[in-house]
Amino acid sequence: MKFTKEQQRVIDVRNKDILVSAGAGSGKTAVLVQRIMGLLQDPDHPVDVDRILVLTFTRAAAAQMKQRLLEQIQEYLVKNPNDANMQMQETLLHNAQITTIDSFCLYLVKNHFHRIGVDPAFRLMESGEETLLCSEVLREVLEELFEKGEPDFLNLVDALNPDVKESKLESSIMNLHEYAQSYP
Repeated sequence: MKFTKEQQRVIDVRNKDILVSAGAGSGKTAVLVQRIMGLLQDPDHPVDVDRILVLTFTRAAAAQMKQRLLEQIQEYLVKNPNDANMQMQETLLHNAQITTIDSFCLYLVKNHFHRIGVDPAFRLMESGEETLLCSEVLREVLEELFEKGEPDFLNLVDALNPDVKESKLESSIMNLHEYAQSYP
């Protein structure tokens, strides 16, 4: 693959943390895989792959990056079968932190719960539980607002929900919330 100047700069920069942000299909994964391969093979200061943190937004992107890195390492080893460092990197790749932001945060909390005062038996809420909790909280908030009867709120309800069915109002608010959550 032929890289642009900007992409090559990302591949070549050393001794710095970097943030790579680009649109879909722009070659981010290929650039980062090349960057990581360069770090692993650095003749003066090679880095172990399990000492590199790569955060993505989706599990699919993390899995794809790990897979492409594995393929690159294996391709290299076919040509250089006696490279002990790269043989070790192939093994260490399974422990590499190439993951989503939320998975990495969960990893930190699970491994350092004692330092941050979190119950070690904590668990993440399932999406169904989240939906129920959101609905319950929304109903309570709406009930409180209806009791207060403030004119601005009632005007908003009339604008969003002219047929005054509370379930439609809740649905409209939840849809708006989901839409807003899809933006950074």
